Amino acid sequence: MLRSLPATLMRGGTSKGLYLDARDLPADRASRDRILLAAMGSPDERQIDGVGGAHPLTSKVAIIGPSSRAGADVDYLFLQVAVDKAEVSDSQACGNILAGVGPWAIEHGLVPAGHGTTPVRIHMVNTSSIAVAHVPTPAGVVEYEGDARIDGVPGSAAAIALEFLDIAGSACGALLPTGQAAERIEGMEVTCIDNGMPVVLLDAADFGKTGQESPQALEADAELRARLERIRLALGPRMNLGDVARKTVPKLSLCSPAAHGGTLATRTFIPHRVHEAIGVLGAVSVATACLVPGSVAARIAGLEPRSGTHRFDIEHPGGFFTVELEAAIEGGELQVRKAALLRTARKLMRGEIFVPSAAWSAP
Repeated sequence: MLRSLPATLMRGGTSKGLYLDARDLPADRASRDRILLAAMGSPDERQIDGVGGAHPLTSKVAIIGPSSRAGADVDYLFLQVAVDKAEVSDSQACGNILAGVGPWAIEHGLVPAGHGTTPVRIHMVNTSSIAVAHVPTPAGVVEYEGDARIDGVPGSAAAIALEFLDIAGSACGALLPTGQAAERIEGMEVTCIDNGMPVVLLDAADFGKTGQESPQALEADAELRARLERIRLALGPRMNLGDVARKTVPKLSLCSPAAHGGTLATRTFIPHRVHEAIGVLGAVSVATACLVPGSVAARIAGLEPRSGTHRFDIEHPGGFFTVELEAAIEGGELQVRKAALLRTARKLMRGEIFVPSAAWSAP
């Protein structure tokens, strides 16, 4: 027998996933994870028996409910459902899927729609931080169509402005979790940073790469992937993330000089596949590193970090990701006051997803 679960399938930024009401899922984590694995069709590299898209960027879940925190309108828990393993991870937030949370919350009655633009204050449960989504609501309803374009997504849609208010060190406890702007590990210079997403920045040239390789070419380099995983596993505890062997953080970003007029170029491992673009919070962390004196990013970009409001165009395989940062350098240390960017979202389907009843029962 199959059991139904109300669901909305949405594209958020350059990702896609299921958006679910927290009140429709069991509170028990093990039961919840069984249901999500069955819904997405994992573990199976094709996810043929579920609605997952056979890639980490299309095997994502947003669980949304009334806010448990003062100063926020809704709670948003992001879950990464592994494609080829029976794993559901809450070890990171997702800024792309975040783009659909505001529209979903308005359409499901959690936030009243205004006329023009509706701000939705979102408690990102994964990192205990706040984001504000400015959702276009002309005539008091969510508008998905518009002329905003983001690299990595065909066509155009309505712009959703996202502001991140308190994300520095949200996963690792500090903006520079190891306490250093740059250090060496296995003979490689690295910068570890967390401004919403734990990221390890490395110089592509140190690995014999130009930084312009395709994601497929990098994924096919087994030696490179093995070296990066050794570095990731070694840095996990030093970034206050513990054993990261079964975690999706930290991400690793190979950086190189900009090739198309941007600030610098990136190729990001997430952590075992290479992103076809770059994640929202990953881009924020990379852009932030450009302001850290002595960091890998600042050196490659050729920047002299300074206080003020800055715009960074982060190059990735699909184009550019633009991040605006308001920051101050005080006593040689960086203080990030606000990060802002634009995303788009599209509602693809709303209805019921059917899950085998056995997934709802305790094993």
